Amino acid sequence: MQTLAGTSTTAAPPTQSGNRTVSASGSGITIVSHASGFLRNHVRFTGSVPAGAAGQVVEIERLGHETDWTWAPTAHSTIGSDGSFSVVWRANHIGRFAFRAILQSASGLRAAGASPTVTVTVYRVATATQYGPGFYGKKTACGVKLTRNTIGLANRTLRCGEHVSIYYQGRTLSVPVIDRGPYANGADFDLTMATGRALGLGGTAQIGAVSLPHAPASAG
Repeated sequence: MQTLAGTSTTAAPPTQSGNRTVSASGSGITIVSHASGFLRNHVRFTGSVPAGAAGQVVEIERLGHETDWTWAPTAHSTIGSDGSFSVVWRANHIGRFAFRAILQSASGLRAAGASPTVTVTVYRVATATQYGPGFYGKKTACGVKLTRNTIGLANRTLRCGEHVSIYYQGRTLSVPVIDRGPYANGADFDLTMATGRALGLGGTAQIGAVSLPHAPASAG
Protein backbone atom coordinates (compact mmCIF):
# COMPACT_ATOMS: atom_id res chain seq x y z
CA MET A 1 0.00 0.00 0.00
CA GLN A 2 1.21 3.48 -0.79
CA THR A 3 1.80 5.69 2.24
CA LEU A 4 2.30 9.41 2.57
CA ALA A 5 5.98 8.71 3.06
CA GLY A 6 6.08 7.54 -0.54
CA THR A 7 6.68 3.83 0.07
CA SER A 8 4.73 1.52 -2.22
CA THR A 9 4.32 -2.13 -3.14
CA THR A 10 2.84 -3.75 -6.22
CA ALA A 11 0.48 -6.00 -4.23
CA ALA A 12 -3.13 -4.90 -4.09
CA PRO A 13 -4.57 -4.99 -0.56
CA PRO A 14 -7.14 -7.70 0.14
CA THR A 15 -10.79 -6.71 0.13
CA GLN A 16 -13.25 -7.98 2.72
CA SER A 17 -16.81 -9.14 2.39
CA GLY A 18 -19.08 -6.28 3.37
CA ASN A 19 -22.08 -8.60 3.68
CA ARG A 20 -20.62 -11.00 6.22
CA THR A 21 -22.36 -11.74 9.52
CA VAL A 22 -20.70 -10.45 12.70
CA SER A 23 -21.48 -11.88 16.13
CA ALA A 24 -20.18 -11.89 19.68
CA SER A 25 -21.09 -13.66 22.91
CA GLY A 26 -20.30 -13.05 26.56
CA SER A 27 -21.93 -12.80 29.99
CA GLY A 28 -24.82 -14.87 28.67
CA ILE A 29 -25.58 -12.36 25.91
CA THR A 30 -25.24 -13.01 22.17
CA ILE A 31 -25.53 -10.23 19.58
CA VAL A 32 -25.59 -10.74 15.80
CA SER A 33 -25.70 -8.28 12.89
CA HIS A 34 -24.16 -7.63 9.47
CA ALA A 35 -20.82 -5.93 8.96
CA SER A 36 -22.24 -3.18 6.72
CA GLY A 37 -25.25 -0.89 6.65
CA PHE A 38 -26.32 2.23 4.81
CA LEU A 39 -27.53 5.62 5.95
CA ARG A 40 -31.33 5.83 6.27
CA ASN A 41 -31.62 2.06 5.88
CA HIS A 42 -32.46 -0.49 8.55
CA VAL A 43 -29.66 -2.19 10.51
CA ARG A 44 -30.94 -5.24 12.40
CA PHE A 45 -29.54 -6.75 15.58
CA THR A 46 -30.65 -10.15 16.83
CA GLY A 47 -29.49 -12.33 19.67
CA SER A 48 -30.32 -13.81 23.02
CA VAL A 49 -29.97 -12.96 26.71
CA PRO A 50 -29.80 -15.02 29.92
CA ALA A 51 -32.82 -17.05 31.03
CA GLY A 52 -35.34 -15.13 33.10
CA ALA A 53 -35.02 -11.87 31.15
CA ALA A 54 -38.17 -12.40 29.06
CA GLY A 55 -40.31 -9.27 28.95
CA GLN A 56 -37.45 -6.94 29.87
CA VAL A 57 -36.16 -4.27 27.53
CA VAL A 58 -32.92 -4.74 25.62
CA GLU A 59 -31.21 -1.52 24.50
CA ILE A 60 -28.72 -1.47 21.65
CA GLU A 61 -26.00 1.12 22.27
CA ARG A 62 -23.33 2.35 19.88
CA LEU A 63 -19.88 3.87 20.30
CA GLY A 64 -17.87 5.75 17.70
CA HIS A 65 -16.62 9.10 16.45
CA GLU A 66 -20.17 10.44 16.05
CA THR A 67 -20.97 9.67 19.74
CA ASP A 68 -17.69 11.25 20.97
CA TRP A 69 -16.51 7.73 21.78
CA THR A 70 -19.09 7.24 24.53
CA TRP A 71 -21.91 4.70 24.56
CA ALA A 72 -25.16 6.16 23.24
CA PRO A 73 -28.69 4.64 23.25
CA THR A 74 -29.59 3.62 19.71
CA ALA A 75 -32.70 1.39 19.56
CA HIS A 76 -34.56 -1.02 21.81
CA SER A 77 -37.18 -3.77 21.92
CA THR A 78 -38.75 -6.24 24.34
CA ILE A 79 -37.13 -9.61 24.93
CA GLY A 80 -39.22 -12.58 23.80
CA SER A 81 -40.40 -15.45 25.96
CA ASP A 82 -37.53 -17.61 24.68
CA GLY A 83 -34.91 -14.99 25.60
CA SER A 84 -34.36 -13.84 22.03
CA PHE A 85 -34.48 -10.29 20.73
CA SER A 86 -34.64 -8.46 17.42
CA VAL A 87 -33.91 -4.74 17.31
CA VAL A 88 -34.01 -2.53 14.21
CA TRP A 89 -32.16 0.78 13.94
CA ARG A 90 -32.89 3.13 11.06
CA ALA A 91 -29.33 4.35 10.62
CA ASN A 92 -29.25 8.13 11.00
CA HIS A 93 -25.45 8.52 11.15
CA ILE A 94 -22.56 7.16 9.15
CA GLY A 95 -19.46 5.77 10.80
CA ARG A 96 -17.81 2.64 12.10
CA PHE A 97 -19.47 1.75 15.38
CA ALA A 98 -19.16 -0.79 18.15
CA PHE A 99 -22.62 -2.02 19.21
CA ARG A 100 -23.63 -3.78 22.40
CA ALA A 101 -26.86 -5.08 23.92
CA ILE A 102 -27.75 -3.84 27.41
CA LEU A 103 -30.48 -5.28 29.60
CA GLN A 104 -32.81 -2.82 31.30
CA SER A 105 -34.68 -4.10 34.36
CA ALA A 106 -38.12 -2.97 35.50
CA SER A 107 -36.45 -0.54 37.92
CA GLY A 108 -34.68 1.12 35.03
CA LEU A 109 -31.21 0.08 36.18
CA ARG A 110 -28.97 -1.18 33.40
CA ALA A 111 -26.62 -4.12 33.64
CA ALA A 112 -23.72 -3.40 31.31
CA GLY A 113 -20.99 -5.60 32.69
CA ALA A 114 -18.87 -7.21 30.03
CA SER A 115 -21.48 -7.01 27.30
CA PRO A 116 -20.13 -8.36 24.00
CA THR A 117 -19.73 -5.97 21.07
CA VAL A 118 -19.90 -6.23 17.29
CA THR A 119 -18.52 -3.74 14.78
CA VAL A 120 -20.78 -2.41 12.02
CA THR A 121 -19.82 0.19 9.40
CA VAL A 122 -22.58 2.49 8.18
CA TYR A 123 -21.93 4.00 4.73
CA ARG A 124 -23.44 6.81 2.74
CA VAL A 125 -24.01 6.45 -0.98
CA ALA A 126 -21.49 8.47 -3.02
CA THR A 127 -20.29 8.83 -6.60
CA ALA A 128 -16.76 7.73 -7.42
CA THR A 129 -14.66 8.28 -10.51
CA GLN A 130 -11.17 6.98 -11.28
CA TYR A 131 -7.91 8.63 -12.26
CA GLY A 132 -4.27 7.86 -12.86
CA PRO A 133 -3.11 7.76 -16.51
CA GLY A 134 -1.46 11.06 -17.36
CA PHE A 135 -0.52 11.64 -13.71
CA TYR A 136 1.80 8.68 -13.11
CA GLY A 137 5.20 9.75 -11.80
CA LYS A 138 3.84 13.05 -10.45
CA LYS A 139 3.32 14.04 -6.83
CA THR A 140 -0.22 14.33 -5.54
CA ALA A 141 -1.48 17.21 -3.41
CA CYS A 142 -0.64 15.09 -0.36
CA GLY A 143 2.94 14.49 -1.49
CA VAL A 144 2.52 10.91 -2.75
CA LYS A 145 4.19 9.82 -5.98
CA LEU A 146 1.37 8.40 -8.09
CA THR A 147 2.02 5.07 -9.85
CA ARG A 148 -0.10 2.38 -11.46
CA ASN A 149 -0.05 0.52 -8.14
CA THR A 150 -0.86 3.38 -5.79
CA ILE A 151 -3.76 2.60 -3.48
CA GLY A 152 -5.72 5.64 -2.32
CA LEU A 153 -8.27 8.24 -3.27
CA ALA A 154 -8.80 11.95 -3.74
CA ASN A 155 -11.31 14.02 -1.79
CA ARG A 156 -11.84 17.74 -1.56
CA THR A 157 -12.02 18.11 2.23
CA LEU A 158 -10.82 15.03 4.12
CA ARG A 159 -7.36 15.23 5.68
CA CYS A 160 -4.38 13.72 3.88
CA GLY A 161 -3.73 10.28 5.31
CA GLU A 162 -7.23 9.84 6.74
CA HIS A 163 -8.65 6.44 5.86
CA VAL A 164 -11.93 5.95 4.03
CA SER A 165 -13.80 2.66 3.89
CA ILE A 166 -15.23 1.96 0.45
CA TYR A 167 -18.09 -0.50 -0.19
CA TYR A 168 -18.77 -1.73 -3.72
CA GLN A 169 -20.91 -4.70 -4.73
CA GLY A 170 -20.34 -6.56 -1.48
CA ARG A 171 -16.61 -5.81 -1.23
CA THR A 172 -15.01 -3.36 1.20
CA LEU A 173 -11.58 -1.78 1.26
CA SER A 174 -10.02 0.87 3.52
CA VAL A 175 -7.73 3.31 1.69
CA PRO A 176 -5.99 6.60 2.57
CA VAL A 177 -6.71 10.07 1.23
CA ILE A 178 -3.70 10.89 -0.97
CA ASP A 179 -4.92 13.73 -3.18
CA ARG A 180 -7.39 16.58 -3.66
CA GLY A 181 -10.40 16.38 -5.98
CA PRO A 182 -12.46 15.42 -7.86
CA TYR A 183 -13.71 18.69 -9.33
CA ALA A 184 -15.92 17.43 -12.17
CA ASN A 185 -18.93 15.24 -12.92
CA GLY A 186 -20.41 15.84 -9.48
CA ALA A 187 -18.24 13.07 -8.03
CA ASP A 188 -17.44 12.80 -4.32
CA PHE A 189 -14.29 10.65 -4.60
CA ASP A 190 -11.65 9.94 -7.22
CA LEU A 191 -10.15 6.47 -6.79
CA THR A 192 -6.77 5.50 -8.15
CA MET A 193 -6.87 2.88 -10.87
CA ALA A 194 -5.29 0.30 -8.53
CA THR A 195 -8.01 0.94 -5.95
CA GLY A 196 -10.68 0.47 -8.59
CA ARG A 197 -9.09 -2.80 -9.73
CA ALA A 198 -8.98 -4.13 -6.18
CA LEU A 199 -12.71 -3.48 -5.79
CA GLY A 200 -13.68 -4.67 -9.26
CA LEU A 201 -14.89 -1.17 -10.14
CA GLY A 202 -14.60 0.32 -13.60
CA GLY A 203 -15.29 3.93 -14.60
CA THR A 204 -17.83 6.01 -12.68
CA ALA A 205 -19.90 4.13 -10.11
CA GLN A 206 -22.08 4.48 -7.02
CA ILE A 207 -20.26 3.30 -3.92
CA GLY A 208 -20.67 3.35 -0.18
CA ALA A 209 -18.12 5.52 1.62
CA VAL A 210 -17.32 6.64 5.14
CA SER A 211 -14.23 8.24 6.70
CA LEU A 212 -12.67 6.44 9.66
CA PRO A 213 -11.22 8.89 12.21
CA HIS A 214 -9.02 7.25 14.85
CA ALA A 215 -10.41 6.74 18.33
CA PRO A 216 -8.56 8.51 21.17
CA ALA A 217 -6.50 6.26 23.43
CA SER A 218 -9.03 6.65 26.26
CA ALA A 219 -12.09 5.71 24.18
CA GLY A 220 -14.44 3.06 25.45
